[in-house]
Amino acid sequence: MKNTVYIYTRDLKRIFTNWAMIIIVLTLMILPSFYAWFNIKASWDPYGRTEGIAIAVTSEDEGSTIRGQHVNVGKDIIATLKKNKTLGWTFVSKEKADHGVKHGDYYASIVIPKDFSQKLGTVLQDRLEKPVIIYKVNEKINAVAPKITSKGASNLTQQISEKFVKTANGAIFSVFNELGITLQRDLPTIQQVEQRIFELENRLPEIKKVINEANDTTQKAGAIVSKAQAALPEVERLTADGAQMTQQLNTFLTKSDEVLKTAEPTINETLHRVQQRALGVKELKNQLMEKDIAPAEVNAAAEQLKGQLTKQIADTGEILTLLTDLNALSQQKVLSPVINDVKDVNTLLQQQLSDVNSLQQQTKNGDVPNQSVLDRFSSRTDQAVSRLNALTNSYSSTIVPAIEQAIKEAKDKTASANALLDEANKSMPDVSNVLSKTASGILLGQQELAKITKDFPRIEQNVHNIADKIREFQRKENIEDIINLLKNDVQKESDFFAKPVLLKEERLYPIPNYGSAMSPFYTTLCLWVGALLLVSILSVEVADEERFKSYEVYLGRLLTFLSIALVQAFIVTIGDLFLIKTYVVDKVPFIFLGLLCSFVFMTIVYTLVAIFGNAGKAMAIVLLVLQLSAAGGTFPIQVVPAFFQALNPFLPFTYAISMMREVVGGMLADIVRKDVTVLLCIWLGVLLVGIFLHKPLSKTSAKLTKKARESKLIH
Repeated sequence: MKNTVYIYTRDLKRIFTNWAMIIIVLTLMILPSFYAWFNIKASWDPYGRTEGIAIAVTSEDEGSTIRGQHVNVGKDIIATLKKNKTLGWTFVSKEKADHGVKHGDYYASIVIPKDFSQKLGTVLQDRLEKPVIIYKVNEKINAVAPKITSKGASNLTQQISEKFVKTANGAIFSVFNELGITLQRDLPTIQQVEQRIFELENRLPEIKKVINEANDTTQKAGAIVSKAQAALPEVERLTADGAQMTQQLNTFLTKSDEVLKTAEPTINETLHRVQQRALGVKELKNQLMEKDIAPAEVNAAAEQLKGQLTKQIADTGEILTLLTDLNALSQQKVLSPVINDVKDVNTLLQQQLSDVNSLQQQTKNGDVPNQSVLDRFSSRTDQAVSRLNALTNSYSSTIVPAIEQAIKEAKDKTASANALLDEANKSMPDVSNVLSKTASGILLGQQELAKITKDFPRIEQNVHNIADKIREFQRKENIEDIINLLKNDVQKESDFFAKPVLLKEERLYPIPNYGSAMSPFYTTLCLWVGALLLVSILSVEVADEERFKSYEVYLGRLLTFLSIALVQAFIVTIGDLFLIKTYVVDKVPFIFLGLLCSFVFMTIVYTLVAIFGNAGKAMAIVLLVLQLSAAGGTFPIQVVPAFFQALNPFLPFTYAISMMREVVGGMLADIVRKDVTVLLCIWLGVLLVGIFLHKPLSKTSAKLTKKARESKLIH
């Protein structure tokens, strides 16, 4: 140990007494920091300065006339993009856009075709055509730029779609609302028609008796006939008004059936979005089911689950309300199976929320989550996803036909009512004729009364038929239910179908910029690079090595390298914090863990070079390259090939980057303890290899190096 300290102190003395050596060592201490600082600053906020990414925009839209009104959606899109500063929108001709994209003047181009507005207008026609926006991208210019431009194009089409859906639904529900108000206003008239028909039916026996007695008591018959004649104009007016109203209702439902078909994709989209949110819950469920999950992590995941489940419950509740209202139109209740499925999903979601509350209460009390509650929650989550998948898969084959059937039944009922009132209208002249004949019979005597008696059975049967049809309609349907369904809040329903699901984002351990998020990787990388620089410039060999034991030489010179490496780590971590102002939650641990990384890395690189010479430098570089790909520093390790995933647990970078990320975003002590423990184990293993194998292995590598130097090609 004495000789080890001697070698170390002698190295320090030689450094501090040689001004050239001081400059070299200071340079080696500072130089690795530039690698980290420049890369962190360059990647500080790359997605916040996308306004410089040029995208050519061309609109050739010629517009279209929709129901007498000229529209040009392409022109509206251009006006919107001129106010949008997220990307470098440049408005040029199609020829210039194509040329610019090919030659790198623009990263991408967006072209709105001539028939864009025309195809949008086909929603009001029998043959629908989806409009197309042409997007071209030059992917050879830059690897990341196509992703940014593609996102911009996707957002543009999404905004157009949301606005169009909201407008179309607004028109649909405005018509519904208008008819509902009209029906409610004229409901007393319709009810009076029904009442008069029933009153006339009830008085038929009396009229018949009057006719039979007319031969004997003309005076009495005259009074009764006069009373019936006085009421007849009112009956005729009310019957005519009712027939007109039911005709309007039938025409509306026919048009609504056509319009409703345009809203079916929106309902389908609602189910798909609820399904996607359920898949998100399932992913969080998988996180909860992990073994040895900490109570704090359970509590955080449970809080996120509560927000998502609450929104899902509200969404399925709104869908349930709409389906229930539509089902009310159907005598056969064709939507009942679908409603039951949605109710089951809603119940499962509420049970999941109850399970999450139980788990959160347990973790708040410091207890380990109850496995039975976790299993029950997992089972209910899988059931909910399965039910939603079934609903989505059966949408076109089951749900859409059921909705169309409900509307069809409403149309059929309205048509029946219309036919009923038409028949009543047709029968009114007969009734009037009977009363007129009755009045005339009183004057003309028995001869005319005989004619009236002959015609009366046919008229009596007609009145009974009309009354029976009205009663049948009332048994099957309540017109007030139809009015309540049609009278809805137009704005709320239009907004709901345009964007039925809202995303509530909750950020855990938020980091304000991309550069700070990348600082663990670049800081760790620069410390390894710093170690490589040291072994490339400074010698690992001791001049009078034969005076000392092998392990004394190894440890003595290692202390020198470690001293310089620790200063490197201190400079880079202090510079991260105070020079480029990297965001770090736990600043002091950030510095100490940086020193630990440098301590371990320097030991590894030094040991490789001390044992294998120049071959050890190559090994250190190869190890660096492997760690760049397999340590998960940039891309998630799950997206790299299987070979690198298998290599990941055995690399120092894996644990160094992990613990540095913890102190940057907010430290979880158990993760840091695990990473520090693994790094110290790696360091101890490398140190033991250096102490015990330095002498035998270095002799072998020395022979190889000596032979290679004879070629006069290497140092």
